Amino acid sequence: MPALRHTASGCAPPARKAARDDTELLEEHIPGLRRFARALLHGDREAADDLVQDSLERALSRWQQRRRDGDLRGWIYTILYHRFITDRYRLRRRGGENKSLSDIQEADQPSAEGGQDEALAHRDLVRGLATLPEEQRAVLLLVGVEDFSYEQAARILELPIGTVMSRLSRGRERLRDT
Repeated sequence: MPALRHTASGCAPPARKAARDDTELLEEHIPGLRRFARALLHGDREAADDLVQDSLERALSRWQQRRRDGDLRGWIYTILYHRFITDRYRLRRRGGENKSLSDIQEADQPSAEGGQDEALAHRDLVRGLATLPEEQRAVLLLVGVEDFSYEQAARILELPIGTVMSRLSRGRERLRDT
């Protein structure tokens, strides 16, 4: 049996090409995954990047186990959320604490000349999100920021759709009140 190498036409072997295609499919979701992870982790960029990387590694290592007809975006967000919950559980068992969203440094705030109103609105939104319980924050981020449907958010969080709708409603109400 011949070894897998580049052919005379310069094409990559099928196994390497497939792996590259898998990676490309996941790459388009990285900005949204980072946003979601950062919000879950109270603005901690380094921890969010670690969480995204762990989630992507897990997705690639279990690529053959995913359903081909399933929703790739929902699948990778589910992996990320499960990693977040697992890591959080481990942290609690060890007695660690997370950084608060309201503790984000000024350097993390948006800045633009003459954009004080937008910066203040962003700051207020971040602070408002920090006051929400984790369950409401996760639903609000998935539906309101990442544009998942209620049904997709319910699958990602493994909740009944009614619970998703209730948490979203209560989360939005709390944000309006802050």
